[in-house]
Amino acid sequence: MIRVLEKNLTDKIAAGEVVERPLSIVKELVENSIDSGADTIVIEIKRGGKEYIRVSDNGSGIVFDEIKTAFLRHATSKIEALEDLFKIDSLGFRGEALSSIASVSKVEIVTRTKEAETGGRALLHGGEVIDFARTGSPIGTTIVVEDLFYNTPARLKFLKSDNVETTPVVELVSKLALGNPGIRFRLINNSKTLLSTNGSGDIKQIISMVYGKEVGDNLVSIYKRENTMEVKGYTSTLNLSRPGRRLQVFYVNERLVESDFLRNCLSKAYEEKLTGGRFPVSFLFINVPADFIDVNIHPAKLTVKFKDEEEVARLVMEGIKAAFE
Repeated sequence: MIRVLEKNLTDKIAAGEVVERPLSIVKELVENSIDSGADTIVIEIKRGGKEYIRVSDNGSGIVFDEIKTAFLRHATSKIEALEDLFKIDSLGFRGEALSSIASVSKVEIVTRTKEAETGGRALLHGGEVIDFARTGSPIGTTIVVEDLFYNTPARLKFLKSDNVETTPVVELVSKLALGNPGIRFRLINNSKTLLSTNGSGDIKQIISMVYGKEVGDNLVSIYKRENTMEVKGYTSTLNLSRPGRRLQVFYVNERLVESDFLRNCLSKAYEEKLTGGRFPVSFLFINVPADFIDVNIHPAKLTVKFKDEEEVARLVMEGIKAAFE
């Protein structure tokens, strides 16, 4: 028998593609804060984010009449037509994050735009609006997510220990801070500040602060521009290498991405310089026209596809070569 599933069930299925663990929620909320134009973002978690996640920003906020709409599936301010998918210039665009998060947790949002005299507050349990009213609020948005997977216990049991869930959140926020050096970030875990940046725009300073002085002191600057594409950032001298690729961090049009293609580019650039299973440390920022990449190929927007990989590979290789010369 073919059945049309109830909304409550379809929402939880959709949430499974976006919300895998606390890390997923932090990523979606912080990216929304970056898109809002915020220059200060504070992230607070408890018990690895399983019990409590709070993300506050001083960005543009949400108009009162649109707060509840923001939690509907496929509600977004980032795209309007099909062709917009091929020139994405924001970190979030699918309109699935807030809906997915709310469907598997208890969510409170307080938000205000600079034009409004008062803000708005909404409380949602399992995707259902429990309370909605006007309230006093600073400009920007604060979202609190509590009791993740409280209504889907089968998924809750797959979460790891507090420490195991905390580690990737710290790594993510560190990388987002590095990719957005003009924004002040603060990460608090169980009331203890783990990361605080000053928004000075100094990428090298953030690298040294997050990854240590040894890493910061053994990097060379990369810059290569050709027509509408550029690669910039830092890569390690031969005095610095690692047995793995964890410190190979990539940003494409300011979007933090995972890319085997870019890792392979690095390996080729260093193939005659590093041997014995050693890998370079690199922080690369690649900027291309928005219509040169497809970011709509992964539910969590973790990967991108270049229209001309050979051109990007050549740019990266030449940039690293020039840096060493």
